[in-house]
Amino acid sequence: MTENDAREEERPAQGQDEHTETSEDRTEREAPREDGEQVGTGIETAGTGVPDAVIPELVIISGMSGAGRSTAAKCLEDLGWFVVDNLPPALIPTMVELGARSQGNVARIAVVVDVRGRRFFDNLRESLADLESKGVTRRIVFLESSDEALVRRFESVRRPHPLQGDGRIVDGIDAERELLRELRGDADLVIDTSSLNVHELRAKMDAQFAGDEEPELRATVMSFGFKYGLPVDADLVVDMRFLPNPHWVPELRPFTGLNEEVSAYVFNQPGAKEFLDRYAELLQLIAAGYRREGKRYVTIAVGCTGGKHRSVATAEKLAARLASQGVETVLVHRDMGRE
Repeated sequence: MTENDAREEERPAQGQDEHTETSEDRTEREAPREDGEQVGTGIETAGTGVPDAVIPELVIISGMSGAGRSTAAKCLEDLGWFVVDNLPPALIPTMVELGARSQGNVARIAVVVDVRGRRFFDNLRESLADLESKGVTRRIVFLESSDEALVRRFESVRRPHPLQGDGRIVDGIDAERELLRELRGDADLVIDTSSLNVHELRAKMDAQFAGDEEPELRATVMSFGFKYGLPVDADLVVDMRFLPNPHWVPELRPFTGLNEEVSAYVFNQPGAKEFLDRYAELLQLIAAGYRREGKRYVTIAVGCTGGKHRSVATAEKLAARLASQGVETVLVHRDMGRE
């Protein structure tokens, strides 16, 4: 959901008559109810900015440049959080109110606040106080790292520190530490990434924010034809050309792997069903490893010669098997109908 989406919900439906507000309308709108809520304010209630029932969960991600803020943000995004990068701190309360108006569609918001917003950073404490006065609970995640690790990371990508100016990288790091000192002291969670790789940082974020649920894995199963080239985004490739080609069966040639007769022909071949069963078991093992390594998406490419018969039939069966195991699965037939 974007700010434009939230504003769109507040506009009158197209075709409704416009109404000019009179003093009587204004008096009625502003008259307080017995429960303290003002009519027409949308989300305002007495004592709080948003009702408890719709207040989004808020996490603020900050820390040293090069310490892994982007990785932490992407991890939360994969866990279903609505993530906003480099939002000026003064707009955080507005973001929370927009989330509250989404009727539960934006229940968890993560905001990345960093030193790139220099002139806005001083507003952060004021925004946090504003949120606290409205009953909004928030957590601050601070990404820390040693000077040596930060220098090494900036040198490896050959980019200057955002605060170094005409000085050295270490000068920028020192300036940033001083700027963030107070925020670090207020942090609910400090993660030192000096000796962590990307996967280990993801694992720490999962441990804090995934709850008891195992991080979700999403799979795309794609049939394709080898004669049209391998899918460039394939993580795993399955070659079904070890089975007889239905193309050479005249009564099956016009059909695709979506046809029941074609599918039956493919899986009645020796080794076809056994292959599907064993490969599905192998995917369970691979999926567990992907989750441990923080990988959230996998593309499984299933190929045959033309991407019409064997690959389509196998992709259909494999996708159904994955879905039955609780894996969110998207099925794509890239080259079907291309010939």
